[in-house]
Formats: sequence, structure tokens, C-alpha cells
Amino acid sequence: MRELCAALARLDSQTDFRLLVAGAKRGQLPAPPGPNFSWRPTAVTPRNWARLWHRARLPYPVEALTGRVALLHATDFTLPPTLPGTRTLLTVHDLSFVRVPETASPPLKAYLDAVVPRSVRRADHVLADSMATRDDLIALYDTPPEKITVLWSGVDARFAPVNDASKLDAVRDRYHLPTGPFLLSVGTVQPRKNYTRLIEALARLRHEIPQLGLVIAGGKGWLEDPIYTALDQFGLREAVIFTGFADDADLPALYTLAHVVALPSLYEGFGLPVLEAMACGTPVVTSNLSSLPEVAGEAALLVNPLDVDELTDALKRLISDEALRAALRERGLARSEPFTWERAARQLRDIYSQMLSARTPAL
Repeated sequence: MRELCAALARLDSQTDFRLLVAGAKRGQLPAPPGPNFSWRPTAVTPRNWARLWHRARLPYPVEALTGRVALLHATDFTLPPTLPGTRTLLTVHDLSFVRVPETASPPLKAYLDAVVPRSVRRADHVLADSMATRDDLIALYDTPPEKITVLWSGVDARFAPVNDASKLDAVRDRYHLPTGPFLLSVGTVQPRKNYTRLIEALARLRHEIPQLGLVIAGGKGWLEDPIYTALDQFGLREAVIFTGFADDADLPALYTLAHVVALPSLYEGFGLPVLEAMACGTPVVTSNLSSLPEVAGEAALLVNPLDVDELTDALKRLISDEALRAALRERGLARSEPFTWERAARQLRDIYSQMLSARTPAL
């Protein structure tokens, strides 16, 4: 949403956009993305709003915080109460908590199972991050296809190969990266990212490439204990680096420094790191499930994320085959080019206009 709002501000200087931010005070927020954008902060945390709106079902309309609006775009799975006549657009990023329930914390899954279907039914229209998420909304929630529009994400122009050696060295030092070749995976430390199998693949690869390392860039999530157990099981505590949440400004250099980006997720609503890596010229191994083939096209090696043999073989090919690396680099750069935030913002603006000009969405 940060990127979409910045792109919308470049396209539209007339519409009054009000950005509701829970758990924040006005002095904590940066300048809005444009003169026609304004913050509507509330110190009440997102967790407490969830308790009031979705657990207690308190009919406190969101317009009490934003002022009267013609259209509300709820950008993260759940739709708060609104006044009669307000058009509502809901973004659903993925349905991983339904498709791979074992990877979600039980309290979060129980909450989402109750709230997301209800929000989808209430919304006038729904945005899905990918065709895969659209198909899941239809199959799992019986959502009418005409009620859903796919809005692909974009890749910011800053994601490009980094050629400045001083920047690369600074990022290497900041995150204590290996001096030798390493695999990079970007995403929250949680079961859905399939890090345990990636760690097992690394253990196998190190029999032939002893200096190979793995860097996982992402904040701590949930149910992560098996990931650390796998490190001890394969004796890889020193070979795997957890950077924690990486600053966005450092990501292009991280991608550039990596030998291969490995994203063998069990489910993704879109898989933005695949495109970011491609835009930085780094070859990618990713899953053949959910949205990832849709995003990667023919510009990455696709594997069954449950098959460690297949994952290991694909990583080995990309590490050792320079011709394949070069081919995927060129395909990846071409594949990522059309995915821009300007394109996404134009599509989103058109959706807003259509919703506001019709009593029922016809998208």
C-alpha cells in the first residue's frame, strides 16, 4: 500500500485520499505521499480494533475515524463496519490459512477463519493479489467470479543490479554476510516459507560446496522452533545467517550479492521477492505451487517444495551451470519489467472510478 499510494499520488492530484493508520499518532507519521493525501491516525492498536470490530462485533463505523467517505478500501483481509451507502473494496492477499493450515498459528487461523469469509461476503468488490488467490476465493468461499479483480503488485525501480562496490561491501558488513557464495531467502521466519526443507537442501549441497551459506532476511514470525531444530540437526548454526527484518533500501544489494535466491514456499498470494530478485539480475528457484508459477513464468526454476531432492538438484544446477544462470538472469530482467507500481495504481484508480460510478460493481 505504501508503493500504491506513492504511485497514486503521481497519477491523481484531485481525489481526496484519507489514510487510516491504527496504532499511530500524528507526530509519528511521515509526510503524506501527496497534497491530496492526509493521515487519519488512531492510537488504538490494530489488535484492539480487531477485538472491537470483529470479535465483539461493535457497530462503530470506520467513518467516525476517517470522516464521511464515498469508498472505503480495506487493504488487509478484514472489513470494518461502515455507514450505509459507503462503497467497500477489500484486498485479500492469500488464503494460506485455509490451504496450508498447519503453517498458521491456531489463534490467528481461528480469527481469520471467522472474519475473512464474512468480510468477503460484505464487500462490494474484492481485490486478489493473483489469479491463484482469485481461484481460491471462488473455490473456498464460493465468491462470484465477477466480484473479484486481480491486482498484481509492482517492483520499485530501485530493484536493479547494484554495481557500486562500496554499497555492496557496506551491506555485506551490516548483515555479516558470508564471504563465499550464499543462497538468499526473503520472508518472515514461519513454516509457510519452507525453511526446514531449504536447510536440509543446504546440508546436502555443502557436501560438494563446503563454503556455501544461506541468508534468511525476514523478521521473526510464529511456529519457528522446527526451523532452529533443523539447524542443530544438520550442524548448520554457523552456515545460516538470520538478518532479521532487512531495511528496504538494502534489499537490492542483498539480492545482487546472493548467488541464488531460493523461495520454496508452500503457498504465496503473490511472491514479490521472486520479481525483486529477477529485477536485480539474480537467478531464482521457487515453488510450482499457488501463485509462484504465475509470477515467475519461464524465468525461474520451479520445483515441488515438498521434494528435498528436487529442490537440491535445482539449486545445484543454478550454482554450477553458468549458461543457465546467464539465461535465467536475462529472462528474469525481462519478466520483471512490466510489473510496475504505476501500472498497478492505474488499474486501482480505474477500479475506484468504476465502483463510484455504478450502484453495483461491474468490473
